[in-house]
Amino acid sequence: MQHQQHVFVGGEWAQPHGTERLDVHSPATEAVIGSVPLAARPDVDRAVAAARQAFDGGGWADLDPGQRLAYVNRFAAAVTARSAGFVDVLSAEVGLPRASLPAGQIAKAEGVFTAYAQLAAEYPWSETRTGSRGRTLRVHRRPVGVVAALVPWNAPLFIAALKLAPALLAGATVVLKPSEEAPLHASLLAECAVEAGLPAGVFNVLVALPEVSEYLVTHPGVDKVSFTGSTAVGRRIGELCGHDIRRCTLELGGKSAALLLDDFEPTEANARSLATGAMANSGQVCAAQTRILAPRQRYGEVVEAVAAAVEGLRVGDPQDAGTNVGPLVSARQRERVEGHLARGRSEGARVVVGGGRPAAERGWYVQPTLFDRVEPQMALAREEIFGPVAAVLPYDDEEHAIALANDSSYGLAGAVWTSDAERGEAVAGRFRSGSVAVNSPAPLDPHGPFGGFKQSGIGREGGPEGLTAYTEYQTIVLPG
Repeated sequence: MQHQQHVFVGGEWAQPHGTERLDVHSPATEAVIGSVPLAARPDVDRAVAAARQAFDGGGWADLDPGQRLAYVNRFAAAVTARSAGFVDVLSAEVGLPRASLPAGQIAKAEGVFTAYAQLAAEYPWSETRTGSRGRTLRVHRRPVGVVAALVPWNAPLFIAALKLAPALLAGATVVLKPSEEAPLHASLLAECAVEAGLPAGVFNVLVALPEVSEYLVTHPGVDKVSFTGSTAVGRRIGELCGHDIRRCTLELGGKSAALLLDDFEPTEANARSLATGAMANSGQVCAAQTRILAPRQRYGEVVEAVAAAVEGLRVGDPQDAGTNVGPLVSARQRERVEGHLARGRSEGARVVVGGGRPAAERGWYVQPTLFDRVEPQMALAREEIFGPVAAVLPYDDEEHAIALANDSSYGLAGAVWTSDAERGEAVAGRFRSGSVAVNSPAPLDPHGPFGGFKQSGIGREGGPEGLTAYTEYQTIVLPG
């Protein structure tokens, strides 16, 4: 049980202004496992003021990039040192299978810090260009200012690292707002900031409900908002930031396709990878490849292979080392997923595997589910479900397959599966998606930019592009 009493503002644990608290429930048992204080508007004012002071007058933005890198490296080392604690908390509050966390959250967060340490050392913070009429141009990349970083519940440590590492290295200061479904781990991040010796106000943490979160997004002391979450919430944040001409990065939803070319081999290993790509973290992944596109002439063969892989997934207690699929994060999320299951049946799709709840007496579980006989216009093929639900759709030829892959209001990620990697790369290049993997369910690498086309978002995280997102260009024109 973790009953936190304070907010982390200005480098210290402070008493919140209000008395309202938030209970945190275990998705596996439905029991209360902790509580946190909810921020009120005065807490937002205080956190933004602390971040503003650290940026404007605290010297953080004026440090040499190598000095900021030393701080961030210490922060990363503190995260690694607390890896066991992060595993405990994330498994408890999110329901992530404990066995998957070292590789799925801890190692990925560490990989982000490592990648950005390398990128920052090579990053062109300033350059000299020759202008017209013999003028000299100094082009500098200055830190953007105070950042409101809003992190979702499904992969909170990894996504926090994707925001914190580049923001801090760029010289920005941060107010982190974790999701109300998964706020407990954020106190560990605050402890890491203290251990790393980050100057007061450089990193702050507030837990807030939507009304106060919106106040943070619109606060005049905030220069940039970085949000990862649903397209619906991202649309609202985009509207608010657009009104104030506030910079924003929005990494939003997806309905990604795994395209199996006609030379795909439906081996047991490949089928397991397809099941993983669709159902890792109980399908609660923005880049989940839940539309599996199969050649019509091999449709039955693919459905059979993927169904066997899905059926082999073990659903259960996230603390059990043998569990592949844990619960959904909340009762509300389970109701939403079950609504999609019912709608899929009503529209004429067939459940091949799963389709209901497992026998667990407690917990917000849904069986891993595979549908076939799915048509492109069905909700199963168009709407982001955010649960362990995949659909297999047939295609006639390669042109039809690419058209199906791109027939979505989203464009976040995808995959191409083939025995010819060169052909796979050519087909991947025709996707209208931000990232496409060849023969892998993993389309994100921290050394490269990740983000979406269309309603999957604006901007990129990862790679030097993710670092640039926390900077502003400044050009100084010198006489010739």
